[in-house]
Amino acid sequence: MTTNKETNLIQKIRDGNTHAFSELVDAYKNLVYTLAYRMLGSREEAEEVSQDTFIKIFKSLSHFKGDSKLSTWIYKVAYNTCLDRIKQNKRNKTFVDIDHVKGVAFVSMNNALDKMLQEERKELIKKCLNLLPSNDVGLLTLFYFEEQSLAEMEKTLDIPVSTIKVQLFRARKKFAKVLEKNLEKEIFQNYG
Repeated sequence: MTTNKETNLIQKIRDGNTHAFSELVDAYKNLVYTLAYRMLGSREEAEEVSQDTFIKIFKSLSHFKGDSKLSTWIYKVAYNTCLDRIKQNKRNKTFVDIDHVKGVAFVSMNNALDKMLQEERKELIKKCLNLLPSNDVGLLTLFYFEEQSLAEMEKTLDIPVSTIKVQLFRARKKFAKVLEKNLEKEIFQNYG
């Protein structure tokens, strides 16, 4: 349920008060950006998705009923916007993270190997996640990277906890198979 403060803020926004919308953005921009960054793995993508999320929030705020916390609703809009971007990226395929390339070029030699190994692991995990259906990616991201509880996920996704448990179990199994297959492939390529 929304608080009185949230209800007043929503009403001001619905009445056309742009300052009130700025307050909403300031209050939730970190939550939205963090989720987007964790799901997409790129600052630029996270910034774009954050902007898209707040545009969607502004346009659909009239549909918000107040039967959940405002933060839960905003999180849900951000989550769905991230899923849309993941699907779009799968269609458009690869992009290069320029910051990563620059960062690696300027790292000292002692730290370079550690950073490369961490990046390789991240890239392998990201690559394997991208091979899964977007709903599985979303579930795994919310549970493991965002560390949402099952109850929080139930509110975010509008799915019963029992269903989430089953979907998480299946998503983990799929991810484990994809990860195992990709690790074997990498081992054969590097050492075969």
